[in-house]
Amino acid sequence: MKYWRKPLDFDQVKIPQGEVSIVSERCKGCGFCVEYCPKDVLVMSEDFNKKGYHPPKVVKSGECVNCNLCEMICPDYAIFSSELADDAANAAAQPGERAEVSAS
Repeated sequence: MKYWRKPLDFDQVKIPQGEVSIVSERCKGCGFCVEYCPKDVLVMSEDFNKKGYHPPKVVKSGECVNCNLCEMICPDYAIFSSELADDAANAAAQPGERAEVSAS
């Protein structure tokens, strides 16, 4: 859908960029973070953690807008997002370069 009007400060607004970090050993695989992510950054992994659950994994690292919905909805505090600096956000948005998120 294309809008015919744009906000007056359209050229000044910057979309926030974030990086999702997952503590896979804390996750119980409920899938709330995957379900409620507005940009579909997360999917359920095929790997198992020590508890025997499938933790989520990041598939679209440059698309995160740092809304913190995954962080707020996680009952186990196993996922969090952090805001990227402008330089790191530009590098993450490049289609050829993808930063790998460590699951520690």
